[in-house]
Formats: sequence, C-alpha cells, structure tokens
Amino acid sequence: MIDKIKAHIAAVEVFTAKSLKEVETFRIKYLGKKGLLNDFFAAFRDVPNDQKKEFGQTINKLKMVATEKVNSLKASLSNEEETKGIYGDLTRPGEPVELGSRHPISIVKNKIIDIFSRIGFNVSEGPEIEDDWHNFTALNLPEYHPARDMQDTFFIEKDPDVLLRTHTSSVQVRYMENNKPPIRTISPGRVYRNEAISARSHCFFHQVEGLYVDKGVSFADLKQTLQYFTTEMFGKSKIRLRPSYFPFTEPSAEVDVYWGLETETDYKMTKGTGWLEIMGCGMVDPNVLKNCNIDPEVYSGFAFGMGIDRIALLLHQIPDIRMFSENDVRFLEQFKSL
Repeated sequence: MIDKIKAHIAAVEVFTAKSLKEVETFRIKYLGKKGLLNDFFAAFRDVPNDQKKEFGQTINKLKMVATEKVNSLKASLSNEEETKGIYGDLTRPGEPVELGSRHPISIVKNKIIDIFSRIGFNVSEGPEIEDDWHNFTALNLPEYHPARDMQDTFFIEKDPDVLLRTHTSSVQVRYMENNKPPIRTISPGRVYRNEAISARSHCFFHQVEGLYVDKGVSFADLKQTLQYFTTEMFGKSKIRLRPSYFPFTEPSAEVDVYWGLETETDYKMTKGTGWLEIMGCGMVDPNVLKNCNIDPEVYSGFAFGMGIDRIALLLHQIPDIRMFSENDVRFLEQFKSL
C-alpha cells in the first residue's frame, strides 16, 4: 500500500495541465470528498501497527504535494489567461482617457456663433489691449463725452490712449476699416470694466457683438434677426424692443424676451414680469460709419451686443458669475455631456 501511495506522489510531482478545467479534475481526483486521499485515510485502520507511522507520513506527503501542485497550476494558468485576455484581443480598448469638460462660457459662445453663422455672419476678433480711437472716439464717444463714464475703464500705465477694451465694438471698428460693405460679422471676446466684483457682476466678462452694414438695411431687418436668434437660442419667439440710448447707435433699443411665468424660478428671474432683458441694439450711427470711411448716404446698418456670461447664467441656472473664473473642477465637471 505504501508503495502505491509513493507511486501516486511521483505521478503528482510530474503532473501538468493546459487548462484550469484539467486542474480541477486533478484536484477532485486526489483532494475531493471521494478522492484517493480519503480512501487512503480510510485504509489507515487496517494497516499493521508497525507500519502506521510510515503509512501516515506517506499519506500526508501525498496530500501536501497534491495541494501545492493544484495551487501552483491554478496560479500560473490564471496569469496566462489574464495576459492572453489583455494582450491577445487587439479590439480591446486601451487605457481609459479622462475627458475634459467644456466651460459653460465656451458652450454658450459656440452656440451663438453657430446660430449666426447659419444666416451668413462670420467671426471677427481683435486685441484686448486697445487704443482710445477704436474703443471710444470712432464709436461716437469723443474725449470728455459724458457717456464714457458709463464704462469704468482700466488704463494701461496711466496712459489715457492705451486701455483694456470695454466692449467688443472696437473689433467692429477695426473690421469696418479693413473691409468694404456688405459687412455681416459677430465679434465674441473678453472685455474689462473697473467694477466691483459680486455674484452678478465682474471686472472682466464676455460679450458677443454683431454688425450688419449694407445698402437698404432697416430696423425691420434688425428685429427679424433678433427674432430668429431668440427662437434658436432660447426657444422663445416673443420679444419686445424698448427705447434706449447708446452713443454708437441711433435709434437704440433694449431687447427683452418673454421667458414666461411657469415656475417659481421664472418669477425670480423676471421679477414677476415674465420678461427678461438679454441685449442692446440699434441702427449704426452715421458718424460711426463716417469714422470708418463708409458713406452713410449709401450704406446703413444695425448692431447688437449681448453678455455671454449673462446668457450662460440664465440657461444653466448658475447663481454666481464668479463661479466661471474660480476653476473649480467640481463645477466644470457638470458640463461634460454638453
């Protein structure tokens, strides 16, 4: 009997397997409830007393060798299958790449650009550090004009002729100086004003200003353009224009969109009126056209301007404008799917 057990020990030591299924069959054969080891342990009582010690030691050795063989084969075959699963399948995706988030300002800006590009507006850009001519004088705001006080300006090194632009209308002036009508352009960009920072205002923010100059442009064209924009941007088709004043347009108007009073949030946003102011607009003042070498007797045009930050606050129900510039990843991750 002892010789038979030793033969099994030798067989176990040389045993190999090509799959985990073979290893499991081997385990059941030796270590299972009805395996050979249980049979040998059951036969222990019939062994002569002088052979019991050697018989017991041999059985224990068989058990140890079989257990070690099962564990080592399982480990090696599991590693092989895992390696094959990772590197053998060429269609398996690579390491996951964490996607970034678009900033809500960029989301809104790109949507505005897309809406106006459908009706022929191109995009024009200009410097953020401007001179007095392009930021003020050419826009019918000569030196000492009282309307300059409406825009608290950051001047560069106390030079009254070099400043951070207070609006992107300066880009429109540059565009008109270098392009002949018909002109149809929008100018998105960052602007600066020396204002107190709060939940509703900041010292820098973002604007999109539009300009259309051609023969026979009327206020009706302006209204239809804005009607199209509000419908595409907000899904709201009802607008109203209130008389206002801007030095570079005449006549001028503020544009309100009817937001509605369906929810409590609507009441708060519109202060119970249902109307929400979204931009300013007007017909380009003839003096502005003259300053840009465009004959106001031949051409006319309209202009409009809106705050991107303000629209982003409305669309995404963001309570504080300062969140746009705090670089809080928790805030930005909310816009991953947009």
